[in-house]
Parts: sequence; C-alpha cells; structure tokens
Amino acid sequence: MKLPMILLTSLALVSTVHAQYFSEGWKPGKPVSKAAPTSTGFTPVATSTERAKSPFDLSTYLESGPLKALFNRAGVNITEKLDMARELAKIWDPRIPFITDDNYEDLIVNEELTIQEEMQRVWVIVITITSAQAEGISKFVDQQFDKAYDLTAEAGDLPNVKWGRIDYMNVTSLTTKWGVWRAPYLVIAQHRGQTLRFYRPHQIRLKAEILREYLLQESYKDYPAWDSPYAPGGPRAFVFEWLAVVMTRIYDVVRPIPRWLLLIITGTLGSVLVNLLHRNKTQAPPEPEVQRAVAPAVSVPAAEVPPSPSTAKAGGAKSGGAKQRKGGKK
Repeated sequence: MKLPMILLTSLALVSTVHAQYFSEGWKPGKPVSKAAPTSTGFTPVATSTERAKSPFDLSTYLESGPLKALFNRAGVNITEKLDMARELAKIWDPRIPFITDDNYEDLIVNEELTIQEEMQRVWVIVITITSAQAEGISKFVDQQFDKAYDLTAEAGDLPNVKWGRIDYMNVTSLTTKWGVWRAPYLVIAQHRGQTLRFYRPHQIRLKAEILREYLLQESYKDYPAWDSPYAPGGPRAFVFEWLAVVMTRIYDVVRPIPRWLLLIITGTLGSVLVNLLHRNKTQAPPEPEVQRAVAPAVSVPAAEVPPSPSTAKAGGAKSGGAKQRKGGKK
C-alpha cells in the first residue's frame, strides 16, 4: 500500500508544478487574454559588441585570430590600421563637403547660378589619399587646405569661392575623366568644371596663408588650364568617359576591400610583377674544362719525312721530264 501512496503524492506534486508554469490555454467562447506574461525569473545575458557585428563586416574577419596572426607575420598591425580608419573621420573638416561620383554633377556642373555668378564661380578642390596613408604629404596638404578655408571663412572676402574635398580611394569615375592617377592634387575648377587647373604639392607653396592669397589675387589665371583633346569638351573626351565606366565597374567589385588593404595588395602585386620583368636570366654554371693529355712533339729529320702525294707527283713529273730530255739528247 505504500507504493500507491507514493505515486499519488508524486502526481500531486507534478500537477502543482505544472500549474505554476503552464496555463490551461484558450478555450472556445473565452475572450483573448492580452495580459503580459508573468516573469519566470530568467534574466537574458547581454550580448557583447563583437557578437552584434554584422557577418558582412570585413573588419570582423580581419581581426580574427588566424588572419590577425598572418598579417602580424607580414609586419602589418591590423588592429592599428582599423583604428586609424575609424578615427579618420575626425581628421577632415566636416564643413568642407565631399565631392563624389554621385554628387559632382549636382554640386558643380548643374549648380543654380546666374550668368554672372557662373563666370565668377571658382571651386577649390583637394584630392586626398589620407584615407589610405594617414601620415605623409597628403595629411599635410589636408591640414593646410583646412586652415586656408578657416582663414577665408573668418575674413569673408571670397564669396565666389567654394571648397571641396575628393577622397581618391572612394572616387573612380571623376578622377578617371580628369586623368588623375595619383594623389594628392589641388584642383581649381571654373565654368561648371569645364576649365580645370591641376597642381601637384611641389608646384605651389601649400601654406594656408599663401593659398588664400593665391585665390584672393586670382593668380591662378596666370597658370595654364588643362588644354588637351581629352579634357572636358575636347574631341577625345569620350575616351576617358568610356574608361571611367570600365574603372567604375571594377571599383564596384573591389569596394568591400578596405582601401589600405587594397594598396598593400596592389603594391605587392606590382613589386612581384616588376621583379618578374626585370629578373636576370639564370645562367648555367660553366662546365669544368677537361685537361687532355697532349703528346710531346717529336722532331723528325727532314730526310725521314715522307713526301706528300702532291709533292710526290710534282717530283715524278720533273724526273720523268728530265729522263725524256736526256733520251732526246741521245
């Protein structure tokens, strides 16, 4: 009898527990309950920031153990590069707009201007590569460019001048149409982008005060504009426009790759290609000379040397003729 009593007690406990965690459910004819479910005492664990990253974020894989170790062997600090890329937005002045392939037509070509304003409008644009090379001449050009903008904004004496910045690593079509294959560059554009002047850092003293004075005195008018069949409006401008379409298609494929990593890859491939083109042809080592035994020369007396066939014939002919002559005399 003890066994049935134990079974009944166990079933009663199970039913009590079942009543605590399960409800009877909805039955026909009863209203739908909108009450919030009671708490079960479970507190979810907060997910970390790393787990919340998107699986399409390439930095997640670059910072993983195997790839990080691989880049460390190559002398590249992935964590430092990614931190520099995240802090890059703080380097550039946010008041200076970025000019891209998408907004160039709206900002410069199709800007709403009167005829007089169109003749006076000047765009000063810096083409920078600081997003891939945080240090160097490009960063210096950016800093002086931003200072010149600050001086002009404080003075307010260049109302016809607008400032813009092009990130060389994120713009493809525009730089291809302009024939710009490296950076940094300083560009002065007029007449809705039809008149372009390009300056390398060594061609102009890139100091903030000098750059502002250069614009204030309109000294750029003394510098020759880009006058080429491939320039905007030229008879062969379609060549660069077609090339820009091709380069943009390629850029859309490699866009997910970080720009600094793309520079490393292209630089490495370029070095390998140059080494292949300029390598010296491997020459086989010269074979060792085999010293052959040479018999010593033996001096033979002249009388013992047999006559050659030609000498013998010549001698026979002479002797025969002598005998004939002797015979004739007899």
